[in-house]
Amino acid sequence: MAPKTSTPPTALIVPQAGADLPPGGPGGEAGGHGIGLGRLYLRRYLRNRPAVAGAAVFALLVLFSLFGAAFTHWRYSDPDFTALTRSPGAAHWFGTNQGGNDVYAEAVHGLQRSLAIAVSVSVMTVVVAAVVGAGAAYLGGRVEKAVLALIHFLLVVPSFLILALVSHRLAGDWRVLIVVLTVFGWMGTARVIWSVSTSLRERDYVTAAEFMAVRPWRIVARHIIPNLGSLLVLNLTLGVVATVLSETALSFLGFGVQTPDVSLGTMLADGSGSLTSAPWLFGFPAGLVVLLTVSMTLIGDGLRDALDPASATGSSGGTR
Repeated sequence: MAPKTSTPPTALIVPQAGADLPPGGPGGEAGGHGIGLGRLYLRRYLRNRPAVAGAAVFALLVLFSLFGAAFTHWRYSDPDFTALTRSPGAAHWFGTNQGGNDVYAEAVHGLQRSLAIAVSVSVMTVVVAAVVGAGAAYLGGRVEKAVLALIHFLLVVPSFLILALVSHRLAGDWRVLIVVLTVFGWMGTARVIWSVSTSLRERDYVTAAEFMAVRPWRIVARHIIPNLGSLLVLNLTLGVVATVLSETALSFLGFGVQTPDVSLGTMLADGSGSLTSAPWLFGFPAGLVVLLTVSMTLIGDGLRDALDPASATGSSGGTR
């Protein structure tokens, strides 16, 4: 009698980045075609309704900042001396301030300025943090110790006071404010990137690149930083929120954007003294700041869930 043979267990196939997933796999549908990793992340993100709502609100805010000026003939710098501190109405949708400036036109320009500062600072901060953090982790030795010492020193420096003094001394130019916020805003992100990169430098593909005599900075740029993609995207998204709050606080205190330019922070500062007599001067810019920060926070949460396979929306059957 022939001996009974046992069937070997089926091997677990782990999809690689950029490869198609098998039908019925995570995020796939039985009997359908394989999907790419990008489509898988998008599908996970779209399952998160608050994140989708946040993206929609942020898109509307961007459209408002770009095209909102087309719906009024007033410019943010043109006063209407016949309507000083006028409440919202047909002539001035958001009312006017003490100088007769149209609050709607100021809100459009202020949101545009705050978004330009926030996005620019967030992108530049993530780029600097990625290069410094990943480079320090890969090079190691004295370079790593020196970079970490610099990061830890800058983290304990009262950066907000320095930001206030420098921006005020330079007359509140928003372009200078971008540079100053970037200089004092990359350290925390770089510390996190360094921590993650210390494990990536031990991977086989890094060792293979070293064996092929690839230059160190090329290894950092092509093999370490690309594998930090999800972390960089999250820090880029949440960095917009942090920058909006920083710029608003500086402008509110008179150290950020200065007149005749306008940002959401300067509008809040102008309206803070007339909350009871003219609440629209504070209410409209405050509403835009709340919508902007909440929408970006929801987007960041959705991206984190989409990029994390263990999250509720990241699982194949998880819904929220």
